[in-house]
Amino acid sequence: MEQKTIAIIGGGPTGLSAAEVLSESGHAVFIYDAMPTFARKFLLAGKSGLNITHSEDYDQFASRFGGANSRLRAALDAFTPTDIRAWAAGLGTETFIGSSGRVFPNVMKASPLLRAWLARLEARDVTFFTRHRWIGFAEGGHAFETPDGRKTVSCDATMLALGGASYPRLGSDAGWVSLLSERGTTIAPFQPANCGFDVAWSDLFRDRFAGEPLKSVMATSRAGTFPGEFVISRHGIEGSLIYAHAAALRDDLLQHGEARLAIDLSPGRTLERLSRDLVRQDAKSSFSNRLRKGAGIDGVKAALLRELMSQADRNDPNKLAAAIKSLPIPLLRPRPIAEAISSAGGIAFSQINETYMLKHLPGTFAAGEMLDWEAPTGGYLLTACFATGRAAAKGIDDWLSRK
Repeated sequence: MEQKTIAIIGGGPTGLSAAEVLSESGHAVFIYDAMPTFARKFLLAGKSGLNITHSEDYDQFASRFGGANSRLRAALDAFTPTDIRAWAAGLGTETFIGSSGRVFPNVMKASPLLRAWLARLEARDVTFFTRHRWIGFAEGGHAFETPDGRKTVSCDATMLALGGASYPRLGSDAGWVSLLSERGTTIAPFQPANCGFDVAWSDLFRDRFAGEPLKSVMATSRAGTFPGEFVISRHGIEGSLIYAHAAALRDDLLQHGEARLAIDLSPGRTLERLSRDLVRQDAKSSFSNRLRKGAGIDGVKAALLRELMSQADRNDPNKLAAAIKSLPIPLLRPRPIAEAISSAGGIAFSQINETYMLKHLPGTFAAGEMLDWEAPTGGYLLTACFATGRAAAKGIDDWLSRK
């Protein structure tokens, strides 16, 4: 087949995955990114340990994408978590399964994997352009702002991999929304996902306990009940346990104007035992002593009970026991999307066909966090970016072959 020219706009994991497939097929691949270097959000994720995928049962894994489960399944089937581990090993990065089932590189960092990945793409004659910000469609191609001024490039097909709306300082600023909207593409509004929430803490509690972790607790919302830990922040609550409930809590706030996350501060004790042990405490003892002796609770957990319960309820052993087992934290709002790990919203799936081509823009494909899906933390986000990038690349290859 005659070699075709393909422009990939966006140099994160989605775009690089597409470049890998397309360069293997012999196409001339050009990657454009607005930032000075590639995959900056990917590198940031690796600073605390790159969670590249998850080892849980695959059918369970593929069910983690909410309303997009069925739409993403074919792409995930074609590049599973097992495939990702083999792919990473092929780039010299062996992986291990952590105690939570999450998969990490042995070196934990993202940079060795990214360097090897970029080197392999360069060896396949993929051409890279940094500081090229896409500013829209132009006659026969695309317009970019570059350090040398405006530039127009032509191509036979386009892959858009510009990310969502979280971490805009790293390049995912959703600046592309208006460019596609004006071409007739329907885009669901972006919202924060895997985010923290604001809580109206008292000044005393905030100043004393901001930064303190609540360990070995259970949290319940419409999303279910999960064990874990989270952190008290100056603004409210943050951490992996909160992110697991973020979508449900965010939607409750949007639909009902209120949301509460119920915390079990003592998962190892039953309500009956707590009530019995607290009733036995001397009513004249301080609240701190009654909690410590009757429930084994002190520190930030005790302070949280004091913060959220009335004095009358704290003095009632049965109400105190009930609060320990299910303490509702009232939430005000999600934290801003710029702080969120990821975003919900984006190009509606009704706007792309099964090969990830935009219905209103033949020859233009989109994947990754540009699309309207979300997933919890734990390697699910990266896996879907890898998988949809590869699926869209195969769609491009098929479209060019038929064309």
